[in-house]
Amino acid sequence: MALPARTSSISPHKDYPNPSSPRTHNSRTARFPPDPRSRQIGLRKSQQVSVLNASSLSTQNPNSYLCELCLRGDLQQALGCLNSMQELKFGVEEDSFIAFSRLCEYKRAYDEGALVFSFVLKVYTKLSIRLGNALLSMFVRFRNLADAWYVFGKMNERDVFSWNIMVGGYAKNGFFDEALDLYHRMSWVGIKPDVYTFPCVLRTCGGVPDLARGREVHVHVIRHGFESDVDVLNALITMYMKCGDVVSAHLVFDGMSRRDRISWNAMISGYVENGECYEGLRQFCRMLELCIDPDIMTMTSVVSACEILMDGKIGREIHGYVIRTALGDDVSVANSLIEFYSSIGQWEEAEEVFSSMECKDVVSWTSMISCFEDNLLHEKAIETFKVMGEAGVAPDEITIATVLSACASLGRLDVGTELHELANETGLISCSIVANTLMDMYSKCNCIDKALDIFYSIPEKNVISWTSIILGLRINNRCFEALIFFRQMKLRLEPNDVTLISVLSACSRIGALMCGKEIHAHVLRNGLAFHGFLPNALLDMYVRCGRMGSAWNQFNLHERDVATWNILLTGYAEQGQGTLALDLYHRMNISGICPDEITFISLLCACSRSGMVDEGLEYFQQMQYEYSVTPNLKHYACVVDLLGRAGHLADAYEFIQQMPIAPDAAIWGALLNACRIHRQVVLGELAARHIFEKDTNSVGYYILLCNLYADVGKWDEVAKVRKFMRDKGLTIDPGCSWIEVKGKVHAFLSGDNYHPQKPEINAVIKGFYEKMKIDGFGRLDNSSVDEIEASRAEIFCGHSERLAVAFGLINTAPGMPIRVTKNLYMCQSCHDIVKFISKVVRRQISVRDTENFHHFKDGACSCGDEGVTWESKQHR
Repeated sequence: MALPARTSSISPHKDYPNPSSPRTHNSRTARFPPDPRSRQIGLRKSQQVSVLNASSLSTQNPNSYLCELCLRGDLQQALGCLNSMQELKFGVEEDSFIAFSRLCEYKRAYDEGALVFSFVLKVYTKLSIRLGNALLSMFVRFRNLADAWYVFGKMNERDVFSWNIMVGGYAKNGFFDEALDLYHRMSWVGIKPDVYTFPCVLRTCGGVPDLARGREVHVHVIRHGFESDVDVLNALITMYMKCGDVVSAHLVFDGMSRRDRISWNAMISGYVENGECYEGLRQFCRMLELCIDPDIMTMTSVVSACEILMDGKIGREIHGYVIRTALGDDVSVANSLIEFYSSIGQWEEAEEVFSSMECKDVVSWTSMISCFEDNLLHEKAIETFKVMGEAGVAPDEITIATVLSACASLGRLDVGTELHELANETGLISCSIVANTLMDMYSKCNCIDKALDIFYSIPEKNVISWTSIILGLRINNRCFEALIFFRQMKLRLEPNDVTLISVLSACSRIGALMCGKEIHAHVLRNGLAFHGFLPNALLDMYVRCGRMGSAWNQFNLHERDVATWNILLTGYAEQGQGTLALDLYHRMNISGICPDEITFISLLCACSRSGMVDEGLEYFQQMQYEYSVTPNLKHYACVVDLLGRAGHLADAYEFIQQMPIAPDAAIWGALLNACRIHRQVVLGELAARHIFEKDTNSVGYYILLCNLYADVGKWDEVAKVRKFMRDKGLTIDPGCSWIEVKGKVHAFLSGDNYHPQKPEINAVIKGFYEKMKIDGFGRLDNSSVDEIEASRAEIFCGHSERLAVAFGLINTAPGMPIRVTKNLYMCQSCHDIVKFISKVVRRQISVRDTENFHHFKDGACSCGDEGVTWESKQHR
């Protein structure tokens, strides 16, 4: 029997109220020709669907049968029925289209939904409210706003349900402005909002967030008489909290005549999101006092409050309550507890919560991996990720990014490469967080070219992408390129404070003072002069560029913390100005700043380079017994360097043997360097053996050993070390020097013959060689020093600073200081040449090598000729 035209057997949609049918509605019957697309879908979806034939028409109405199939949720049978009605040219009633649309929506059947929509469009030029609403609801559920908007435009009339669907659809897809515009259009056309409209619109105001519009909607709530509806008031509380207006939210909450659990949850989560965690916890206690049982949402908010406060006592009490109420069985609550224990450094308790979970989702595994990573347990993070794979849980982009961070910390290039392949296979490489973390991993594993490949493959680079590659280039000592990338970035995006800190570090490394000043000006223009670590980064830039006057200006301009004092102390230490460093330390104590472990590293280094042995040992004792700073390996290395440089090699060796912790390669390296300075081969070889037991890949230690052998004339041993380095594939970076002229940084590589001013530079250098021969000043590699030693200087120095100094003389005004930075040590020959040049041209010339500042003036150097790589005393 056929269905009545005005009576629908379709139950109301479970997510929306069933709209009332207007009195003008008339049911229509659709007839359409066969569609080949529908036949293909029908055959693909169901091979066993009973097809209607002519005999069945006498016993059952096809529209009634189709609606019945839809109500039963049998999509394949319903689709077969629809195809059969098409083939037999039976009309499809509007109720059948509505039933089929709702079934497609429920089943998330995108193809079938598009098919029924194509059938509807062949018959109806305008859509009724009921059919239009059904199609709207389906397309919004599919997140297909384009077709939803088309349906909305095809409707003869629209009721409040139609507008609610559209407003909600745009809001859920993040189009908050469009959703609010729809709400206003709804008011303009005279549609009165209902109890379902305001929660949706208020959530949209909170999502923007737009407090002004939210207050306007609040007025509408009162005007339309919904100020007592608990759902609307809950939405108002949430809106005010999202917009940061905690006071208004509290007023709404206090004015409620009836509150449900959602009301309390909105207040608690709102306080936590706005940083008022203790107030959120107080609301939780009030909730319990009123015998309102919390739910999962409540507990996740409360645990998050404890995480933000890092309050272990309250957090453990909440954990106990969770266990007593059995809410801990919920995955989301357990995940919150893992994150809480991670935040307070209790990874063992986090692991206990994780182990007790019967069901773990990807968030659980990721939280546990992040816990290990945050607590510097990088190996456990990688191991947990492997167990996660064995458990059959697929990682998401956060998981991969976290494990990549662990790989970067450990230098596990093998695991990082596997994760790169996994990201490619799963398509997660398209997530910016994965690509950015991959760049960081490759950079820290000294594979900067792979990091560059990933950077170039990112279609839309964000600030983090640019910052990652700039920092990666800085880490791999490609600072010149880092500055180029920074200039390219500024043409596209505004750098953030992390970007600026990374670029300032690159400026510091190559002595790009003018570039650093440009960044300083940018910081001042954008009001970032007191933002985070930027003031200290600027101070560090001036210190490392040797501009202590500008550094003091920066030091005096902003609030000083212990890091600020440490940077200035380190500057004096690197320049060998021990007395000034100690005076600064005393000023630091008077100012009330408590020194930390970095402070004492700088002090010990300053004493070491200034020959202040007794003072250094006194500070080492003071550190432990007055400030309760436990010495670490760096402190012990500084003491060994302090004793060794002063010639107390036996005391340095005895000090190492009496250490309470096992010495690392750096400590033995300090002893080896002291043996190089004082030409103690036997003890130096002993130190080298200990070094290579722990570290066989650091080129610097091989260079020290080569220098030790070369200084005592053991050239056969030098050759053996060099051959061993070649066999291991270890290479020495080519000598490179940087000089900044008129705001532009110029780089000079050893043996570079492609610079456009190369002929002029060679002519200047040759002229100074001739003058040195005439005056008998110093020595030249091609005169009194034999060919082997000259070759050694060429390898370990590169003489690139000579080119940079000559370039500076050509391109700067007479009398202007020349400042050069280089990546290797300065050899004796270069030291003598620059001393001579400073005397002849009467200019101040500064050369910062990998260890010392050399300030040349009137033929003398600030290092007293003790800061060069080889102590060739026989030639002095």
